[in-house]
Amino acid sequence: MHMYFTPSRRLTAIALLAGTALAIAGCSKTPDAVTADDMSKGGDNAKVTLIEYASVTCVHCADFNEKVLPQLEEKYIKTGKIKYVYREFLTPPNDVSAAGTLLARCAGKDKYFEVIDAVMRSQKEMFADGTAANAKPVLLNIAKQVGLSEAQFNACITDQKGQERLRNNIDKYMKESNIESTPTFFINGKKFEGKTVADFEKAFADLGVK
Repeated sequence: MHMYFTPSRRLTAIALLAGTALAIAGCSKTPDAVTADDMSKGGDNAKVTLIEYASVTCVHCADFNEKVLPQLEEKYIKTGKIKYVYREFLTPPNDVSAAGTLLARCAGKDKYFEVIDAVMRSQKEMFADGTAANAKPVLLNIAKQVGLSEAQFNACITDQKGQERLRNNIDKYMKESNIESTPTFFINGKKFEGKTVADFEKAFADLGVK
């Protein structure tokens, strides 16, 4: 798990965003229902909803994204058996994390998850030298791959309304759920501690989804 209040060893060499430091809230209750602002895929009327709280700069999120999510996608999400919801959090370096998240939003709903996947899979490239010096060029390249110009990319990652929406959403979710690390999962409103494909399969089967 990536503790997003733990200082990062990576030195942030680009200043894409400001004011994104967040405090962990101590309140604990089940998350609100899925809203129009949530990014999701799968069956809208599925009996099981899987919510992931994640960050594009979290190495453990990237590991889940690469090794577990594709299998869940094929078996449960694409078939409409479950609804998958991705909720955006920040982990150090927060400016890069926020920029990658905002870029996914700017790409549009049809390309949102493509960008999230691309950013997570580019973590090693972005931080290859132990700093974030290569992060902006990597993100710009991803932006161009989904049809955004450099000007659009720069406007996207510095958009004040986008930054505010991200901060407000994170603050809201932190107050609803006592989340201390990413990725954190909830299945039908209950925190889920599983990590492997088999763990998820069992949890879904227990809820009548196979």
